Amino acid sequence: MAGKSRRTTHRSASGKKLYAVRDAKGRFKDIQTYERAHRADLKRKSRKEKPRRGK
Repeated sequence: MAGKSRRTTHRSASGKKLYAVRDAKGRFKDIQTYERAHRADLKRKSRKEKPRRGK
């Protein structure tokens, strides 16, 4: 099971908030605007929120 990536926040030149995800060596793996990343987080359901299947 993969661990959750830690996201650090930065600001772009225009002043928008950014999320930066780094790889194990500390290099930037992915940079997203906070607005897009937050919307994606809200769209997904956590494991605890998902309905149980089976039993």
